[in-house]
Amino acid sequence: MPGTIREIARVIDHSLLHPTMTDAKLRQECQFARDNNLVAVSIKPYAVPLACEILAGSETAVGAVVGFPHGNSRIDIKVAEAKAAIEDGAVELDAVLNSGKVLSGDWDYVDKEIRALTEAAHAGGAILKLIFENDFLPEDSQKIRLCELCSAAGTDYVKTSTGYGFKKHSSGMHYYDGATEHDLVLMRKHCPAGVKIKAAGGVRNLDALLHVLELGVSRVGLSASAAILDEARARGWK
Repeated sequence: MPGTIREIARVIDHSLLHPTMTDAKLRQECQFARDNNLVAVSIKPYAVPLACEILAGSETAVGAVVGFPHGNSRIDIKVAEAKAAIEDGAVELDAVLNSGKVLSGDWDYVDKEIRALTEAAHAGGAILKLIFENDFLPEDSQKIRLCELCSAAGTDYVKTSTGYGFKKHSSGMHYYDGATEHDLVLMRKHCPAGVKIKAAGGVRNLDALLHVLELGVSRVGLSASAAILDEARARGWK
């Protein structure tokens, strides 16, 4: 478990994915990631060259999303997007799987997509994190099958959510649960040690971050990175 500011920083993927993010804001947040030695930034594909420029020579990796946020592009388009991001300098990819195909039980399609993305990422020397969007999946069996397919394909990480998987609830409001304890325990149980877990969505304070790490998570996708680091410092962490 982390006991220092640096150890906290080295599990944070700093999420810079809001649709309204300007270049000025992106520059500011990438510089924040660099100054605080965060393990990676997670950014939209068009921004990869700019992020690479800002983060050159730092400890912070440039990660790009693929098929974000709904995962509905054709497999070949996702593969092309992955390859383009790598060519632009990304060394990590967070790719959204096709939830409709998962819900349809079309496991041949899902397996083909997982394998194609894994092959493309690894051929380019990039780490791949595959996003399940668990809020859309009502059955544990669906998440377990995804864990099995990702493990068989040699995917580096399985990831809970995009943070944008809003669903309509009985109140009529749209919101997401994100990285729940139930799902993190399930994913860790059904993946071998070589496949890591990334929690994303709903981790907004230091205690929540520490809790998901205790459940076996290796990376945490955050937009509240600054607040969590400030909270650690306020507690006297060095």
